Amino acid sequence: MKEAVIAFIGVGNMGSALARAASKRVPGERLLLANRTAEKSRRLASELGARAVSNAEAAERGDLLVLGVKPQGLPALLAELAPVLDARRDRPPVLVSIAAGISIARVQELAGHRWPVIALKPNTPCAVGEGMSFYACSPEVSPEAEAAVLDALAASGRLSPLDEAQLDAAGVVAGCGPAFADLFLEALADGAVACGLPRAAAYEAAAQMLLGAAKLALETGTHPGALKDAVCSPGGTTIQGVRALERGGLRGAVMEAVIAAFEKNRSLA
Repeated sequence: MKEAVIAFIGVGNMGSALARAASKRVPGERLLLANRTAEKSRRLASELGARAVSNAEAAERGDLLVLGVKPQGLPALLAELAPVLDARRDRPPVLVSIAAGISIARVQELAGHRWPVIALKPNTPCAVGEGMSFYACSPEVSPEAEAAVLDALAASGRLSPLDEAQLDAAGVVAGCGPAFADLFLEALADGAVACGLPRAAAYEAAAQMLLGAAKLALETGTHPGALKDAVCSPGGTTIQGVRALERGGLRGAVMEAVIAAFEKNRSLA
C-alpha cells in the first residue's frame, strides 16, 4: 500500500482533524474527502489541496476508508456503502472506524462482510500533531495495511495499539479528556484574571503550563504524584493551592467524569 488512497467519509470535528494530519503525509491526489453536507468537504478539500467526492466514490476508490461519523450514523452509512464495497472483493479496502462504542465485529456486520477493520480512538489535538490515538485491528488487517494507516496518520501525534477490550477506557481518557482539560484551563485562566492578569495572558499561561506539564510527564516517565511533590515546597504557595483543590474534590470529580463518559460510551453499542 505504498501509494494508498485515503478517503474520509465525514469531516466533522474529528474527521477534519485527522484529514488535516493526513494531508501532511499524503499528496492531494491520494486524499479524498466526502461529507453529508458537500459544501463542507469542498471547503476542506480546497484548504488541504485534496479532492471532494461523493460517499460512493470514496468507498470505490479509497484503500483506507476512514468512517468519520457518529455511532448513530454508522448503520445508515454502511448500508449505503455496502453495495459499493461488495463490488470490491478483489481489492478490499481497510475500514477505519472512529465511532465510539462500536466494536470491530459490529462494523463488519453492518458492512455485510468481514472486511479488514481498524477501530481507531483519536482526539481533536490530532489537528495540530499532538493527538493521542489508540487502535485495534481485526485479524483481516495485514501488517502492510496497518503500516499504511500509521504512516498516513503519523503527523497526527502518538498512535498506540491496544487490545480491543481496552479501547473504550483509553478512548474516553484521550477522546473526552481534551474537554475536561479545557475546562481546567479555563478555570485556571479565570482565577488568574480574578488576581489581575489580563485575559489573553491568563490563557497563554494556563495553556503553555498544561502543555509543558504533559510533556514533562511523557518525556521523563516520572509518576505524576512525584512531579506534583517536586513543585510543592514545604510551607509554600503551591501546596496551599493543592489543599484547596483537594478540599473541592478535584480528584473525585475527574474520576467520576471519566467513569460517566465510559458508561455512556458503552451504552452506545
